[in-house]
Amino acid sequence: MDKFVDFLETKISPVAGRISSQRHMTAIRKGIIATLPLTIVGSFFTILLNLPVQSLADLIAPYQSMLDIPFRFTVGILSLYATFGIASSLAGTYNIDRLSAGFLAVLAFLITSITPTRVMEDVDGVITAGRYLNIGQLSSSALFGAIVTALLSVEIYRWMKEKNITIKMPAGVPPEVANSFVALFPTAVIIFLFWSVKYLLNFNINDFLSNLLLPFKDVLAGNSLFGGLLTVFLITFFWVLGIHGPAIMGPVIRPFWDMSIAENMDAFAAGVPANELPNIFTEQFLQWFVWIGGAGGTLALVVLFLFSKSEYLRSLGRLSFVPGLFNINEPVIFGTPIVMNPILAIPFIVAPLVTTTLSYFLTVTDLVPLMMARLPFSMISPIAAWISTDWNVFAGVLVVINFFITLAIYYPFFKVFEDQQIKRELEEQQ
Repeated sequence: MDKFVDFLETKISPVAGRISSQRHMTAIRKGIIATLPLTIVGSFFTILLNLPVQSLADLIAPYQSMLDIPFRFTVGILSLYATFGIASSLAGTYNIDRLSAGFLAVLAFLITSITPTRVMEDVDGVITAGRYLNIGQLSSSALFGAIVTALLSVEIYRWMKEKNITIKMPAGVPPEVANSFVALFPTAVIIFLFWSVKYLLNFNINDFLSNLLLPFKDVLAGNSLFGGLLTVFLITFFWVLGIHGPAIMGPVIRPFWDMSIAENMDAFAAGVPANELPNIFTEQFLQWFVWIGGAGGTLALVVLFLFSKSEYLRSLGRLSFVPGLFNINEPVIFGTPIVMNPILAIPFIVAPLVTTTLSYFLTVTDLVPLMMARLPFSMISPIAAWISTDWNVFAGVLVVINFFITLAIYYPFFKVFEDQQIKRELEEQQ
């Protein structure tokens, strides 16, 4: 076991750390995470439009189309916001103007993603014409195109600036004006490049990437139990190495997660019942049913600590309980520690695999609906699960069931670890 732990620490952990800190991976992660406030608030409007109290639903009904607008301009154009966030984050690592980089990325994304359509309308007997943009083409389905165009446009901007293919302004010109002129040539190049790819070569980047990556999305964030278990295993495994699991998996899995919950929210807003939504393995499925108290389901371990005979573990349990109740578990992960702990690492990985499997089967048998909203991760799990499944009571009950299953799995390993800790404390007292 010591050799295995040493191998993980010396060989695996450094590689995983380098991947996590790579600038493009970091930019993708930060850019997508920056959209969270928009999608969370958009989810609240979806919940508002589907309150379980009939009198309130009747009160809201006349304003339904108006109340749907915030959802359409948050979740509905998620990829547009992600494009700016990714480009701005990447530009910051190169110390180039973040605003200019963000605008250029949005420009490239719009050119490649959306085609203006001319529409003729008869309004009160008067024929009017105009060009319109279908915002449906800016939804989460275009997220991979957003990532690629954001990264490419920033790299073009950076390369041209490094090669001095820009317009330099005299000293004394305000920085915001100078940055605008620096971006002139890159703007022209980006327009011509992405316009040529889309309209001269007739190549649709979004369609190509979607077709290429869709099988991975169906496995990791669709309805595949294998994919769900693989995701859970990798996240907990990296945590055991002392690396933030979602930070490693984020650039890979988060675009799929965001697409999956956005598809569920879109379908639910269109009238699809919660038990017929397209995707089971959203981030919210794991957040509320599996990560009870945080990754690894550590709230159960914290409760065991509260009643421990070890003074240290009992104190750690008291300190970790309130954060764990709101799904913040760094105190227990690093305070115990679970990191590089060959005893507690086993239930930390195994318990979530068990609760994921149970939750999956209860979902596919229609006992629990699928997730139709995106709530803040810091909500108490049973309440969040109840709300996120269109007010399904059994979803909240499932969280409680999973908690006790996790508690039972942790218990024998906790007792072994507790005995070791008590011996250590006694030795220190002598």
